[in-house]
Amino acid sequence: MASSNPCSNSHESVHSSPFASRYVQNPTPKFVMPENSMSKEAAAQIINDELMLDGNPRLNLASFVTTWMEPECDKLIMDSINKNYVNMDEYPVTTEIQNRCINMIAHLFNAPLGDSDVAVGAGTVGSSEAIMLAGLAFKRKWQSKRKAEGKAFDKPNLVTGANFHVCWEKFCRYFEVELREVKVREGYYVMDPFEAVEMVDENTICVASIFGSTYNGEFEDVKVLNDLLMKKNKESGWDTPIHVDAASGGFIAPFLYPELEWDFRLPLVKSINVSGHKYGLVYAGIGWVIWRTRQDLPQQLIFHIDYLGADQSTFTLNFSKGSSQVIAQYYQLIRLGFEGYRKVMQNCRDNAMALKEGLQNTGRFTIVSKDIGVPVVAFCLKDRSTHDEFEVSVMLRRFGWIVPAYRMPKDAKHVSVLRVVVREDFSRALAERLLVDIIKVLAELDTLPSKNAAKATALAKDEDAANDSAVKKTAEETEMEIVNAWIDMITKATKITCC
Repeated sequence: MASSNPCSNSHESVHSSPFASRYVQNPTPKFVMPENSMSKEAAAQIINDELMLDGNPRLNLASFVTTWMEPECDKLIMDSINKNYVNMDEYPVTTEIQNRCINMIAHLFNAPLGDSDVAVGAGTVGSSEAIMLAGLAFKRKWQSKRKAEGKAFDKPNLVTGANFHVCWEKFCRYFEVELREVKVREGYYVMDPFEAVEMVDENTICVASIFGSTYNGEFEDVKVLNDLLMKKNKESGWDTPIHVDAASGGFIAPFLYPELEWDFRLPLVKSINVSGHKYGLVYAGIGWVIWRTRQDLPQQLIFHIDYLGADQSTFTLNFSKGSSQVIAQYYQLIRLGFEGYRKVMQNCRDNAMALKEGLQNTGRFTIVSKDIGVPVVAFCLKDRSTHDEFEVSVMLRRFGWIVPAYRMPKDAKHVSVLRVVVREDFSRALAERLLVDIIKVLAELDTLPSKNAAKATALAKDEDAANDSAVKKTAEETEMEIVNAWIDMITKATKITCC
């Protein structure tokens, strides 16, 4: 009879678990590549353990970026994750799929295309790259025109509102364009089209209108801007164009507000960018830029390469990129169609309105977002004498919610707000749950000492210390003392639980 060896089997069984291996006993490599290999199970377990401490993407209400897609699309993404999109000759179908997406989006934005016309556009890794490409096209067209007229072309400028996304500042700094900001003010947190047109001069390469502000989701009035700028162009002889940054609003307005004129229906709108990974309903890593006509994209910016097997044109800032997000965008466009996108956006808007109504019913908040715009609820405390929005944001984290608190752009920085981005996967049930937790946080804050009182205590201590020492504290040290004093007062007052 064959004898068994239980010790040997037990030994193998124990060491087949990553938690029984030496790798979980040693510090995780952080700065230097480890000398030796480890098992794939151990490597995966170590990384998964650390990733558990990340926030839950679906509870991240700070982000506009899509956090859920259907399993069928997830499979398409994984099946194409090893395809490099730039290899157009090797992956011609993927290239054709991108071109289909560009044409569908161009028609959605009312580009002046005939039945057989091909839209002009590019797929990008997001709206930041799309804006860089659009800005470069405007700058090059302006420079070429100035050169032909024998005029100076070394001082281009761009006009936009102070509520711009940081990518606009990056474009101007990287490509040496003066950024002219239209100031916002309390109660009006977007670009004033009248003030914008006043800033335009012969060196303005374009006016950038934000169609869906990051701060409160509000749409700027592109129609009024277009009309005012047409009048100024006629009077001055200039031909200053408009770019619409529709990163967030581009997949909202066509379905919810089709009568709203903001796109290529307006003659001065020469290019539009949109984020496929926001309300285009695709995971992060896809954006689009569409030009009105081929004449609006200078041919000098388009490169031709043949070292991948065939002559192909390219107009991107980067070179290699994955095909997955392009394929995912096409899936959403044909899977949902116009009807499906409209229903998704209606649900987002309805859930945003329900959350807004619930916040108003508490009597504690002022709503600073608009009903017509991106489905965002931005709100601030009516009474900030004892506690502020930043405290609400921090305490909501205890329930798992990531709700950002931030200050409005300069000239309105004294206004602080909280913002909830309502995405496709933010259901009515989650909206109701969030409202319950916000009410709990408010009740907890009502029992805690005032943050202002903590600040006064810290300042008093600081003043006493200053009398005993000639060494002056830095602003950072003083701020840390204020924060620590407030934390001490809270700790002594109560222990907060998330039940």
